[in-house]
Amino acid sequence: MTVASTATPTGSAGVTATRTADVIVVGSGPAGLSAALFAHRLGEQVLVLEKGATHGGTAVKAAACFWVPNNDLMRARGYHDTKESTLRFIARSARPLGYDPADPHLGLADWQYRQLEAFYDNAWTAVQTLQEMDALHTTIDSPLGVLLPDYLVLPEDETPVGRALFPMRADGTVGDGIDMINQLKAGVDRRGIPLLLHHQVTDVVLDDTGAVVGVTAATPQDPATTFSARKAVVFASGGFTHNDEMRRNFLSGPTFGGCAVTTNTGDFIDIAGRLGTQLRNMNYAWMAPLLVEKAIAQDPGLHGICLCGGDAMLWVNKYGRRITNEKAPYNEATQSFFHWDPHRAEYPNIVQFMIWDQRVADRYGFEGYGNPVPPDPDQAPHVLRAGTLGELADRIDQRLARLAPHTGGVRLEPGFTDTLRTTVATFNAYARAGKDPEFHRGETPIEPLYSGPAQEDNPANPTMYPLADTGPYYAVIIGAGTLDTKGGPLTSPNGQVLGRSGAPIPGLYGVGNCVASASGQAFYAGGATIGPIFAMAYLTAEAASREPVRQPATR
Repeated sequence: MTVASTATPTGSAGVTATRTADVIVVGSGPAGLSAALFAHRLGEQVLVLEKGATHGGTAVKAAACFWVPNNDLMRARGYHDTKESTLRFIARSARPLGYDPADPHLGLADWQYRQLEAFYDNAWTAVQTLQEMDALHTTIDSPLGVLLPDYLVLPEDETPVGRALFPMRADGTVGDGIDMINQLKAGVDRRGIPLLLHHQVTDVVLDDTGAVVGVTAATPQDPATTFSARKAVVFASGGFTHNDEMRRNFLSGPTFGGCAVTTNTGDFIDIAGRLGTQLRNMNYAWMAPLLVEKAIAQDPGLHGICLCGGDAMLWVNKYGRRITNEKAPYNEATQSFFHWDPHRAEYPNIVQFMIWDQRVADRYGFEGYGNPVPPDPDQAPHVLRAGTLGELADRIDQRLARLAPHTGGVRLEPGFTDTLRTTVATFNAYARAGKDPEFHRGETPIEPLYSGPAQEDNPANPTMYPLADTGPYYAVIIGAGTLDTKGGPLTSPNGQVLGRSGAPIPGLYGVGNCVASASGQAFYAGGATIGPIFAMAYLTAEAASREPVRQPATR
């Protein structure tokens, strides 16, 4: 039957919508909102369907930096970007084993190179367009008071600062994810674009030619409401962070969940799979350490540990050993949890213990960016406190006993306390010297910035200071998690979802973390997620607008 009716559900902005639009966008994070704005700018009638009870997706919890090569703001500060160096930097970061600077595609797959090239060519145009639409205000200044450097230090990166941009508030100060979403949503509202909450898209509708002409959505009133798309459906529904089965079967290492919005359960992967699409990059995610107890509790306010505050602080594994640079960028720091010991047939670092002293508690406790040092540890039940390192070890082990069903039964090994004391003594010697010969803590430009405010008494290395000889000491249990995943159906550079033969599925598009990311394994810089999203949303809207008008969806 034909279901392209004139019923008028009410959107979150108080506007009404028919069940027919030129372009239907699924999801209301930065990908969905920007795609909707770009499509409407081209004269299309747009409808946004959101699975959750609120709009904004994961970005409302994020710093919401966006990495934009060759932007005008960096050029105004004297930084000059080139396409060649940018693509080489990303290519080496994304696929280090295949990187070949002599190859025309730098050793990347054709789809990956073409997407990265399209990103470089269109990211700043996309951001400028949002600014012209009064839907995003942008600054190159960061909340840390300096231009944000890239995370990875590689010789290919000839311009390691200036590409990271931030939302700007009306008063000229640096904003964050809430500001970004508020600005994008205000643009959607001004244009009268309906945004319907509590609408979980469960399938697409095809016409007799195999073109996508609509979607079905489960709502509180109807488990299968059909919405018709005259031209295209754009999925921007996020990754599969909160789908335990997908995480276990696709990601390359064991995780405890993630801080993506809880509605990110990989819906589009199932929908696209029924259409015979090709999946790519399913084994990688935008990764970050996280607080294991909050992840187990599925705390909706969970943040990844993007900023690990403290100088008199270190991480150890269940043997009491330090095994990584605690100040490494969060995606890189997360890799330490995945080490496999074939002799013991175990992941010895699957959980680690961040330990700090009263100096850190007093000087580095603040909310924001996932900092695990709370301003008031007595009000944080996941924080363990003790007068000595031995007592702290006992409390950690008691907590591990409670968490054993969720962690594979991890407990502290015999001799943990003695090894921890040796580890602390070694760390303290490094801190006094200002050098970490084992893990090179504090040696890249981003690490001091993400360590928290430097103190006047540790100028040699602002990320390190000796732990106190006496307590109290504090600890939290940390593990691997995702900001969101980065695998899904393969798309063209303009967002067309590709079928098994490699040809586009007519009328079907994808943007953001619900489709395959050309970034490979890399998290090369702050904003490496949202910058490409804006570029791809811009190109996707243009391509969707060029689609022919098709007949309304039928069932």
